[in-house]
Amino acid sequence: MSTTQSERLRELLEPLVSSKDLDLEEIEVASVGRKRVLRVVIDSDEGVDLDEIAEVSRALSEKLDETDAMGEGEYTLEVGSPGAERPLKEHRHFVRATDRLARFWLTPDAGGGELVARILKVDDEGLDLEVPGVKGRKATSRRLAFTDIAKARVEIEFSRKSKSAEDIENAEEA
Repeated sequence: MSTTQSERLRELLEPLVSSKDLDLEEIEVASVGRKRVLRVVIDSDEGVDLDEIAEVSRALSEKLDETDAMGEGEYTLEVGSPGAERPLKEHRHFVRATDRLARFWLTPDAGGGELVARILKVDDEGLDLEVPGVKGRKATSRRLAFTDIAKARVEIEFSRKSKSAEDIENAEEA
């Protein structure tokens, strides 16, 4: 998709998404055989549910039908959320992922490689992390600047134990 079409679609669709207190995270036009697919990813600090996705989908469909933004020919509109293993690109993504486990690909200046850690706190410069201990060792703290992150993604956790009220109180006192 050309930058011009991408910018035009974003300018057209973002006000509709924002009016519903949601963020327009991504727009992608892909060719699937002879048809085109317009994929729109939306999110909010609280996440999005199926009713919100359906409502936004109807509003975007109506707006697109009123314009020639997608050009001639058929296309399919797909509206969804970023998903469980969402990429973390914007500051708000990291804030939304607080207390979640994430995989970080570090820049060469930060030593390169990968790091898996829990996001504890986010500020304007970077993240406070908890790096899980390996083989019975205690977890360690680490500070990571945004400039040290080449790429990041939320990790799915299947067996995380929820924190007790006592654990949360002790962490706040520390």
